[in-house]
Amino acid sequence: MSKSTDSKIPRREASPADMTRAALVRAALKLFGRQGFDGTSTREIAAEAKANIGSIAYHFGGKEGLRNAAADYIVDTIQTIAGQAIGNLQAPAAAMTDPEAARAHLFTALERMVAFIAARPEAGEIVQFVLRELSHPTAALDRIYDGVFEPAHRRLCLIWEQATGEPAESEATRLTVFTLIGQVVYFRIGREAVMRRMGWRAIGDAEATKIAAAVTDNLGAILAARKDRRS
Repeated sequence: MSKSTDSKIPRREASPADMTRAALVRAALKLFGRQGFDGTSTREIAAEAKANIGSIAYHFGGKEGLRNAAADYIVDTIQTIAGQAIGNLQAPAAAMTDPEAARAHLFTALERMVAFIAARPEAGEIVQFVLRELSHPTAALDRIYDGVFEPAHRRLCLIWEQATGEPAESEATRLTVFTLIGQVVYFRIGREAVMRRMGWRAIGDAEATKIAAAVTDNLGAILAARKDRRS
């Protein structure tokens, strides 16, 4: 009787340098989003990360390099979330010949977007950072746009085409997809207003489920209107 060849692949433990680097990125993401790049000192970042101030220059070459690293962290995080919802953004999209399957894909994508953007705490820091970059664009925004904004939007536009027959790169499709994304993002940027008006103390999984129901109802109405227009 042979022994099972199944064995777990050992994971490399993060070194102290890796942990310091990660802590600095998370601290920068939080503070740049909350206070802005110019309003945050390297000393504050180091204190937040519980790291030596010299480690910023050592790992990133300085404050600007740390901002770019924070942008790369956002790209990696959103690529992972988007990959679960709409597929690997770096790979060609699989063609769906069945419009019903494409429509189901859109509903699933919106539900997963709500679960992350509205309910996950780390989404708040990411959105704050991105909003500041959108207000005052830098090279960090270029990294985020090229890494996730454009490819995710293009992927959703293609799924929309497969679901409705409308050209993926038409102006109408691109605007429609922006409205679908925008209504989800509002529940993060308007979080405090939503909680007050809804009488919620927080937005967790239960509240995200209710938000997802409203958002997907809107998607269903848009798809129904498109279907009626074609018939």
